[in-house]
Amino acid sequence: MSTEETNPHHTVFLDGEFLARSDARVSAFDASVQHGVGLFETISALITVDGVVVEYLDEHLDRIQASASKLGLSDDLKTGPLGDAIIETVKNARYEHARVRLTITGGDLNLLQSTGRSNHRPTVMIHAQPATPYPDEMFEKGVMATLASARANPLDPTAGHKTLNYWWRLRALQEAAALGAAESIVFQVSNHVAGGCVSNLFVVKDGKLITPIAQGEEVEIEGEYTVPSPVLPGITRMKTIEYASSMGIQTTTRMMTIDDLLDADEVFLTNSSWRVLPIVRIEAEAVGDGKVGEVSKKLRERFVG
Repeated sequence: MSTEETNPHHTVFLDGEFLARSDARVSAFDASVQHGVGLFETISALITVDGVVVEYLDEHLDRIQASASKLGLSDDLKTGPLGDAIIETVKNARYEHARVRLTITGGDLNLLQSTGRSNHRPTVMIHAQPATPYPDEMFEKGVMATLASARANPLDPTAGHKTLNYWWRLRALQEAAALGAAESIVFQVSNHVAGGCVSNLFVVKDGKLITPIAQGEEVEIEGEYTVPSPVLPGITRMKTIEYASSMGIQTTTRMMTIDDLLDADEVFLTNSSWRVLPIVRIEAEAVGDGKVGEVSKKLRERFVG
């Protein structure tokens, strides 16, 4: 049995109660079960001598609150109590390094009878488990990525939000793993780059960063707006751009094509678990010289210290 399964402590917060993992259940009529309606955040947390440290907690809570409001899930999420519940869940679980999952679903009702406003009570679940250990070799030597056959649709109003609709992404990851790859790069229906299945993407060219436009970053060009972006505005992506700026590295956000990947000096992916994961091969093509680049190394060091 896993460490998580044998943990005697209450590692789950569900609608106001702290529960053991084996006791945590949602209704068969919850909108997440019936229709896949919900949002989630994956957050890294540490227990130190100074107490619980939840990485970028405010940013994660602000993002899920904004998505819940925009998508009509709820306009009444209280980030303060949610943050307190996350910290208490980490304390209860007692893992030195935890992976925390915050899930907010449509709740146990017919969404067609709800506007997502005051009368709507979503299901709130927080679960702490041991953080996934990754071998150092992944980051020191880099990994391979494949090109996913699935496409992200910029006209999908839920695209660019962290919804429960991850089946197609996980299927692409399964296919990538079968080929020995760590991730799969997703394109939009327009054949522009979106990012990894579970990560944001950056390329390095001539010492500068380029990353696809994320949801909310679309700009007006000559009186017309660009196509809406299906790219999640990742928290680690945001921090990467901030860290790069502090190191004197310029970042450009724009529509990207396969040529940007094949011509790149470096490619790396970001998420809350990996921080920075260097890609040294995209299927049969080596990225740059096929080795982890200096910019990727420096940015990863900025995260992990």
